Amino acid sequence: MKEYTDEHAKSTLQNAPQLEAWENQYADRDYEISISIPEFTCVCPRTGQPDFATIYINYVPDKTCVELKSLKLYIASYRNVGIFHENVANKILDDFVKACNPRKITVKSDFTVRGGIHTIVSVSKTKN
Repeated sequence: MKEYTDEHAKSTLQNAPQLEAWENQYADRDYEISISIPEFTCVCPRTGQPDFATIYINYVPDKTCVELKSLKLYIASYRNVGIFHENVANKILDDFVKACNPRKITVKSDFTVRGGIHTIVSVSKTKN
């Protein structure tokens, strides 16, 4: 097993494809978009073992919505990346907000049990 370092804790996806957005035709009202991604994979930065999760994204769009094909390519780019569970949810939220600045968003990463531990990380942001 590799020795744990501060770089492990800071591990995030560096060169992900850009999330794209398109104009929301109903920006005058609040409505929620729910996305589930049941085939998310990444790698534990400490052990190199694969991690599997379902990612849930629930958001209330503002002026733009995320384009789903760009989201698919973005998510696929995590496949061989060493990244902690906590960083996955936070990085997805940051990149999503950067792409479309929703009124409200929650990202939940629900990782498959490994070594007897089940991890769920939820992070939310509401536009000021």
